[in-house]
Amino acid sequence: MGSKVVLTNVRVFDGRQLQPPGTVVIDGPRIGTDPAGAEVVDGGGGVLLPGLIDAHVHLKDRDTLGRLARAGVTTALDMACGPPELADSLRGVAGLTDIRSAGTPAIAPGSLHARFPVIGARGAISGADQAAGFVAARVAEGSDYIKIVVGSPGADHDQATLDALTAAAREQGRLSVAHAASYQAVEKAQRARVSVLTHVPLDRALDEAAAASARADDRILIPTLVMMEGLARAAVRPGMDYGAARASVTVMYRAGVPILAGTDAHDAGTDGTGADDIAGPAAVPYGSSLHHELELLVDAGLTTVDALRAATTRPARYFGLADRGVVEPGGRADLVLIDGDPLHDIKATQAIRRVWCAGIEVIPG
Repeated sequence: MGSKVVLTNVRVFDGRQLQPPGTVVIDGPRIGTDPAGAEVVDGGGGVLLPGLIDAHVHLKDRDTLGRLARAGVTTALDMACGPPELADSLRGVAGLTDIRSAGTPAIAPGSLHARFPVIGARGAISGADQAAGFVAARVAEGSDYIKIVVGSPGADHDQATLDALTAAAREQGRLSVAHAASYQAVEKAQRARVSVLTHVPLDRALDEAAAASARADDRILIPTLVMMEGLARAAVRPGMDYGAARASVTVMYRAGVPILAGTDAHDAGTDGTGADDIAGPAAVPYGSSLHHELELLVDAGLTTVDALRAATTRPARYFGLADRGVVEPGGRADLVLIDGDPLHDIKATQAIRRVWCAGIEVIPG
């Protein structure tokens, strides 16, 4: 349990603007209202953000959680790890980043992702008739949402299998999240009516028709621009163009598609997913990469307010995290105190002074 602390002289980001300097009470793991008997901490006019949420990581171990927490990322949405016992061991660790996890993703046999250790074999699904059983097994293991790899090099799910997977996820009350890093993969995923697209194409920018389809179906986008930038820079495959990824975010944002901040953070070669096979040259660090993601989102056209929402209120809303994403009494005491004004310069999120995970202070850095 965290101690009782009163933060004075802090400017709270409320999802729209910075409030005038005021007071916030940390009462154990929650944000409270009664300052009696609390330790007083002078915030010195700093900005108090809700704990940041990285909407796309790949978990490895408890050190992963520590690196995330020290960078102000107090909640992480894992988009594939294995075996299930790994995610279970990282849930609810006091004083560290809180997680949700997809567990094992659905993978087409014979694809690049099928070669990944642990998840490659567990996630193999070769036809629509296996979809319901696959999703039921993931739910039984505790998966919070269903990840589907679309467009993996070497082999891919047919449309009927994708359709069956997303339908089964809906029947089980789970969001379906599609890995889709090419224009064609996005088309297939949208036809299947996935809930969430993660990544954006590096081969061809999404156009207004693709954005209109996403908007019509209330689809969510987690573009992971920091990963796409790294892949393009490393020229992992011929024809990769970061400009296509950036332009895709711009057109989706202008169409009103909700954008969430995610990084695809992983440890290449050691994270258990085999991500190094495709992304080793573009390894994305835990925690610090989310701050660069915010910069890239602003560069792609998001306002600074919407970039902050992409890492706070929006992932909390769309992934059912009702007790976080805002600084309000009763909410989880996930907080980040920074210097500077991120509404003026999004890079200010990097100037972290103090971090709390469910009321327990973490030493930043």
